[in-house]
Amino acid sequence: MAAEFGRRLRKGAATTAVAAVAVAALSASQAPGVNDHGRQTAADATPSPDASASDGSATGNSPYYTDLPPLNSPSPSPSTGPGPTTPGTSEAGIPATVLDAYKKAEAALRDAKPGCNLPWQLLAAIGRVESGQARGGRVNAEGTTISPILGPQLDGNGFALIKDTDNGAYDGNSTYDQAVGPMQFIPSTWAWAGRDANGDGKKDPNNIYDAALAAGHYLCRFDWDLSDQKDLDRAILSYNNSREYLNLVMRWLEYYRKGTHEIPDGTGTLPDNRSDNGAGAGTSPSTPSTPSTPAAGGSKPKPKPEKPGGGGTTKPKPPTTPPPTTPPDSPNTPPSSSPTPTDTVDHLEDAGTAKLTAMAGDTFTKRISTRAETKAGKAVGKVRIRFTIVGDTDTTFTGGESVATVATNSSGVAVAPALQAGEKTGDVTVRATVVGRMVPGLDYTATVTERAADALARTGEAALTCTPGGEFANQVEVKATYKGAVADGVAATATLIKSADDPTANDKGPFFKNADGKAVRTLTGLKTDAKGLLKLPKLYADDTTGTFLLRISTAGGATLTVELTVAAAETSSPSPSVSPSA
Repeated sequence: MAAEFGRRLRKGAATTAVAAVAVAALSASQAPGVNDHGRQTAADATPSPDASASDGSATGNSPYYTDLPPLNSPSPSPSTGPGPTTPGTSEAGIPATVLDAYKKAEAALRDAKPGCNLPWQLLAAIGRVESGQARGGRVNAEGTTISPILGPQLDGNGFALIKDTDNGAYDGNSTYDQAVGPMQFIPSTWAWAGRDANGDGKKDPNNIYDAALAAGHYLCRFDWDLSDQKDLDRAILSYNNSREYLNLVMRWLEYYRKGTHEIPDGTGTLPDNRSDNGAGAGTSPSTPSTPSTPAAGGSKPKPKPEKPGGGGTTKPKPPTTPPPTTPPDSPNTPPSSSPTPTDTVDHLEDAGTAKLTAMAGDTFTKRISTRAETKAGKAVGKVRIRFTIVGDTDTTFTGGESVATVATNSSGVAVAPALQAGEKTGDVTVRATVVGRMVPGLDYTATVTERAADALARTGEAALTCTPGGEFANQVEVKATYKGAVADGVAATATLIKSADDPTANDKGPFFKNADGKAVRTLTGLKTDAKGLLKLPKLYADDTTGTFLLRISTAGGATLTVELTVAAAETSSPSPSVSPSA
């Protein structure tokens, strides 16, 4: 069965005519506006201009399966237990373990990145297009594929040229990279995007739980909101940068949104058609793919739809001779012997990065810019630069990732995503390296400083007075700001000082109480709340009367001195006695 996966079904003229009718009917049934969710469909989804400007692709733009959804809409069934197994239902159904992995990934992303709004149906759509739902659900009880799923080697012959980045650890190929697993990650992307979803201590691209969670995080980086069509387009195109791929994934997404059901593992429909005409589909590291060769005329093959209706799919018969193949997208792809832009990179240079400083919790206003250059100092475009945050820090790129890969523009410059400062202060190192090229990396230093305030003010105006041995009726509350904005989480200290000129702690007068009820006149470890407010504990007075000072100071240099008064209670004088007149 695995051998059938990746072969292109050769049909006669009559079948081709039926397929043409099916495509026309399917296109009409899925035209813009003809869906019960009111969403924009693939045929109407135009990617935004910067849709492909994010960071390469998860798959290295590897080939994918082009089978279209069935004409008949799926009928939803209960989410637990296997769905019906009547003829044709395997097209609409998703293997039980694979479906469970998608739903668990959605739940994990709902907690980790709620603003992303990742639907599990998107993972299902990508999984269908990339691997036919892990080859019809051929996985073991732990969710690992029975045999590895490999795309063709990316050697530049009809595909992208990506030289080995993992020494064959994931794909068994120490010369070129190959997309790996049910979600088809290339090794260089898996190195940073990989996740251990099933808790077995490994990040395995051939495990559907690990791969689905990794795909979810990949699609949710850069603070994308997948309920917004433009962000959804960007995310899908970043997975495989092809308009045809976007359209196909959108069709499957809408199909699964209308309902699906669970089927037993190993009973799913195997795709028939691939964007590379079936060339190079691998199933194990021991059988690396053979590069495709151009067919006469160089025409690009058109994808054929799955068999419409409820009759299931017709299993292909092995062809007597291999079908001709052509490069999928670019007839001008240079042969693998020609140097690629990556091959010409000699070193990296800083491209005018400004000083990188931000307070804890804030987004850095400046971004890292790196330029790839030849030995002669010429800029090199279309080179992937990987930015990695190294060391013990909770600073990340926006979106929560510690690694980002960005392609250089025509000026040879790659601009990293903005950094999001964590709570750990100090210097953070960000290293820029060239993907697929062993040249020295370039380190940048970003500094995270303490949260600070430059102004403090009382929130009330009531006088702070007390009688000897008593308790102050009002508590001191202040608001901290920084450049006019709320300063939250700012460290503060409160001290009852001796005088305006002597900031040391007083040894008499008002005091706070510690947990043991003992008098203390200095409080440390205070922090403003989310609104920049700080409310001090109750104050008490000893028997000393007079005027005293409370000084509050914060990181950033803001200080406020508050006056406290301890005085005996006023007593009214008795009225003089009047002697009655004689």
